[in-house]
Amino acid sequence: MNQILLLFCAGIVGGVVNAVAGGATLITFPIMLMGGLPPVLANATNAVAIAPGHWLAALADRHKMPPMDRQLIGSLVVAFCAAMVGAVLLLALPNEAFMLPVPALIGFATALFAVAPMLGRWSMHRRASISSKGTLPALILSSLYGGFFGAGLGILLSSVIALSEPQDVRKIKVLKNLIAGSVSLAAVLVFIVKGAVIWAAALPMLIGALLGGYAGGHLTRWLPGWLVRAVVIGTGALMTVFYVCHYWF
Repeated sequence: MNQILLLFCAGIVGGVVNAVAGGATLITFPIMLMGGLPPVLANATNAVAIAPGHWLAALADRHKMPPMDRQLIGSLVVAFCAAMVGAVLLLALPNEAFMLPVPALIGFATALFAVAPMLGRWSMHRRASISSKGTLPALILSSLYGGFFGAGLGILLSSVIALSEPQDVRKIKVLKNLIAGSVSLAAVLVFIVKGAVIWAAALPMLIGALLGGYAGGHLTRWLPGWLVRAVVIGTGALMTVFYVCHYWF
């Protein structure tokens, strides 16, 4: 019961964090590990628990939903296929092999989250000199990474989309959530088919994430985004140090 309560509360916190600033995986994935799950199964179970948040976030701002034209469908299909490859690669690794890059992955996602504002501004400035076709390799690599691990995926996708889309922040966020939803769907399907999901851990966190996401939608009105970002970055840095000591030394 203590573990179920911990996962449920982590889901709530993750849902709020995603709604206000993003970066929930930096909170929820370490909690899965703390709950005693092997790293590969923890990653797969965490992906299932937080997947619905992407679709709910896109629907929350459906007025900015782009038309389902050939370009969008193509992007969703490319992201789906690349994410499936990433998920299959993850499950092909033994837990012992996945343990080694875990600290580096958490550290990379934390650093990515920390520089996200600067990365977004860079993308806006560069979009005029980069064609939409030039973003295809970046989309494939981002989706591949999303299927394999996922932390920081939203930041990567936002930067890729900003290279070719008008400077409409709300539209970029909706597109990011749609593509992230496609990535999550592909990974989740692979994880479920392969039996890599620990449902006893996924369901409490999933319920908590849904409640936290709903609450976070209201908290965004008064909860400072910079404060949530600081908490996420601090947590990610601490988790990086902890897992470096745990897995590398």
